[in-house]
Amino acid sequence: MRFTLQHRGPRLGIAAGIASALMLTACASTPPAPTATLQAAELAISNAERAEAGQYAAVELAEARTKYASADGAVHEEKMVLGEQLAEQSRAEAELASARTAAAKAKKVNEEMSQSNGTLIDEMQRNAGEK
Repeated sequence: MRFTLQHRGPRLGIAAGIASALMLTACASTPPAPTATLQAAELAISNAERAEAGQYAAVELAEARTKYASADGAVHEEKMVLGEQLAEQSRAEAELASARTAAAKAKKVNEEMSQSNGTLIDEMQRNAGEK
């Protein structure tokens, strides 16, 4: 039996349809979990906690934790894009908490140094007056 172009037409159309369906299925599949982004957020939160951000930047640290929990929840619901966005926001909030903590600590040290300098100046003036 000889196949002509007419006989190949339906088979070719079916094959093309199946190939298109497979390609659409592959494109529509769930993106991979944002594991690295979640780990980066978790590390940033951990660093902020070690820097005592709970004392100096409690609001930012709480926001970072909340966003991290939301990111984790989104990943469990297979909403990977949302999970990645929330994890990035969590990392940014944690880094902000760390930065504000460092600034607050530096300000405190600066104030203590200024006070110590004032005490030394007073002592030097008093000692200069006794001579």
